[in-house]
Formats: sequence, structure tokens, C-alpha cells
Amino acid sequence: QVQLVESGGGLVQPGGSLTLSCAASGSVFSSDVMGWYRQAPGNERELVATIRTGRIFYADSVKGRFTISRDNAKKTVYLHMNSLAPEDTAVYYCNVRVSRYYGDSEYRGKGTLVTVSS
Repeated sequence: QVQLVESGGGLVQPGGSLTLSCAASGSVFSSDVMGWYRQAPGNERELVATIRTGRIFYADSVKGRFTISRDNAKKTVYLHMNSLAPEDTAVYYCNVRVSRYYGDSEYRGKGTLVTVSS
């Protein structure tokens, strides 16, 4: 089992920055995919960014503004968000997909709210 705890959400003004953190407990390898989704009220869940060894993905909506990184020793993934806009307001969820010889499993945190407003 993997448990995820997100932190770092809050209220920020447009144009501001915020960094989210997600600490995993349990067996997570550097080859496992860690990432972030978000869901705004009334919208579908959106994949924001993912990271695994040698591969990083960003949604078009955040390219050039958000940076995902991870510390494998701490089993922690970060989302550095710059130039935030009101449309970035959402609950951000950490997600981990672990791949083992017996199959894949996916885990999600409880979410942290990011509100971009003046």
C-alpha cells in the first residue's frame, strides 16, 4: 500500500507562485510514475504533470509555467507553479502509479486546494 499526503495549497494572487508537495509512504521506486491531477468545480479531472525516470509530461495548459520534480530518497514529488491564473484554481491531487511484476496499482491523495484570486 502507498499513502500520499499533499501540502502547500492555499490562496495566491494572479501572477503569483506556489509549490505543492506530496510525500509518499510505502514502496515507491524511481521508475514509478508520480504526478499531479487537478479538478476545478464543474470540470473533469485534468492531468497536469507526471514524472518518472527520464520522462516528464506537462499538460499544454501549464507548459512553461509549472515544473514538476521529485526527490526519490524522500519519495516526494513537487509541483512548482508560477504565473498562476484564476483558471488554475482547483483541487490538486497527487497520484502515483506503481508498476510491479504482478501488475500496476494507482494511488491518489486527498487533494489540496489552490485558489488564485485577487
